[in-house]
Amino acid sequence: ITDLSTDPAHYQLLSQMGRGFNNLSQVSMARHTLSGRLVAVKNTNLDECTEDELLQLMVLFRHPNLLTSRLVFSSCCQLWVLSPLMSYGSADSLLRSYFPDGMSESLMAYLLYGVLRALEYLHHMGYVHRGVKASHVLLSAEGRVCLSGLQSVYSLMKDGKRMRAVFDMPQHSPSLLPWLSPELLRQDLHGYGVKSDIYSLGIVACELVSGRVPFQDMPPTLMLLQKLRGSHCCLLDVPPYPLGDMGALKVSRSGVDSGIGESVATGSLTRTATAERPQSPAPKNHSATLHNLVQLCLQQQPERRPSATALLTHPFFRQVHSPFHQAFTQIHPVFSLTV
Repeated sequence: ITDLSTDPAHYQLLSQMGRGFNNLSQVSMARHTLSGRLVAVKNTNLDECTEDELLQLMVLFRHPNLLTSRLVFSSCCQLWVLSPLMSYGSADSLLRSYFPDGMSESLMAYLLYGVLRALEYLHHMGYVHRGVKASHVLLSAEGRVCLSGLQSVYSLMKDGKRMRAVFDMPQHSPSLLPWLSPELLRQDLHGYGVKSDIYSLGIVACELVSGRVPFQDMPPTLMLLQKLRGSHCCLLDVPPYPLGDMGALKVSRSGVDSGIGESVATGSLTRTATAERPQSPAPKNHSATLHNLVQLCLQQQPERRPSATALLTHPFFRQVHSPFHQAFTQIHPVFSLTV
């Protein structure tokens, strides 16, 4: 993409794929008319952005599992950001199109492994993502998993030193509430750090395997109380055997709800975010390794959660080494490559 032209007249916008960056940007599939290549284009009206939002647009990362800008240029008041076209769309769109009752464990392991690699890079660079959710997990035609939503990242660096915790609340956070960690929502003197993303990963795991967002349709105040009390949205089944014999990664005794509990009470918060997804008709049996992974991620105390690097070696991800085409034989690209 970096060798493409920077003239907007050389790009034919084919279809709108969605909106991003706090709804300030329009994301479209476009064809570079000179080469015929298809790309994703994000157009942002700079006149509508605040100074802080402009700084967020300038944050640049380089990692194969992050959806980063490959070519950036401006035309009048419009900022054009080009990135590779992720033909399979997001994990959220895959749930709605192919897996309304949840993905198989092999599919979600493939996706979550890519997300963990992206988080490992961000955390090493001194950033916390704060927006890990299924709609920010994208898949390319070649099977590359990319984490998007980088407008929510926050630096842990201040005056050249890395802080152990930060206190900033993400903008437009109401839509992110189901995925945010207890310590981030608590907003106390302890703050939060990179382990907040690990909690969000656990929520995404529940989201992918069940086809529904944990804490879905729960009023914000009840959701906050549930999270602060340590009532977790566990997988909707019973583990086939005890979770304690999982090797080096042990489940703590911090009080994890082993069933549905109160975390699936009905309410009205995230109905709009998940209205297009049918509800799972019945529980499924999940592996002990998946149960262990989720419970480790959803520990109430952030220091008890493993790092992204440690989770990459979790037994649940031993199945990831199968070829991409074997894991995704049931799905087809969301965006046609022959438009």
